Amino acid sequence: MKDSIILTNEQINHKIKRIAYQILETNSTEKEIILAGITDNGFILSKKIKEALSQISTINILLCEVKIDKKNPRSQIITSLNTGDYKNKSLVLVDDVLNSGTTLMYGVKHFLEVPLKRFKTAVLVNRNHKKYPIKADFKGVSLSTTLQDNITVKFTGKKAIAYLD
Repeated sequence: MKDSIILTNEQINHKIKRIAYQILETNSTEKEIILAGITDNGFILSKKIKEALSQISTINILLCEVKIDKKNPRSQIITSLNTGDYKNKSLVLVDDVLNSGTTLMYGVKHFLEVPLKRFKTAVLVNRNHKKYPIKADFKGVSLSTTLQDNITVKFTGKKAIAYLD
């Protein structure tokens, strides 16, 4: 079976802009927002959201890379910012695909150790097979797939694609 494209580059760019507007609407009174992207694709997506936010707002956006071992999410989580940098601020945890919710759940747990003003989550693709009670506040697209299906998002330079394989 051939891979099925879920989102083209143009559609992904449109979804990123829409997510940026939703984040701005939720944080319209803030002076600063932290975009915490989960290593690899989540961090790339957070950079793209920052770029979109910068085009529509003057809010200061700080990027934070969240290093989580997706195969062993209980291991230590490391962030590129110190806890004082996001304490009492509005933070959005970003990942490319919400599958079972494991990675996002452990990411949320890490940030709950520090008092935040507001905490939201954003994903490009939201699947409906969660094993934890976690949801994406901002999402590009929601899909009902089988448990055997795998969704891949590929970012290469300015191009991106999401497909089912």
